[in-house]
Amino acid sequence: MKVRPLLDRVMVKLEKNEAKTAGGIIIPDTAQEKTQQGTVVAVGDDKEVIKVSVGQKVMYDKYAGTQVKIDGEEHLILKMADVIAVVE
Repeated sequence: MKVRPLLDRVMVKLEKNEAKTAGGIIIPDTAQEKTQQGTVVAVGDDKEVIKVSVGQKVMYDKYAGTQVKIDGEEHLILKMADVIAVVE
């Protein structure tokens, strides 16, 4: 399935959290904190507002966006205002 965000929105593929601690203890998914980083996979068509491009790693607000599952992978559709940094 192909999804393209509209206007000032970007679609981000969520990063997976580390499932083990440095000491080797496995952390279940229910106990893991939601990640706040991801990779931009699609951008909307408002070129004046959107300041990121496909392939960049970004940080976003903790409770922002709409979570969607596309082809079995978790994605988040965010407004550009919810993107707070580019990770380099």
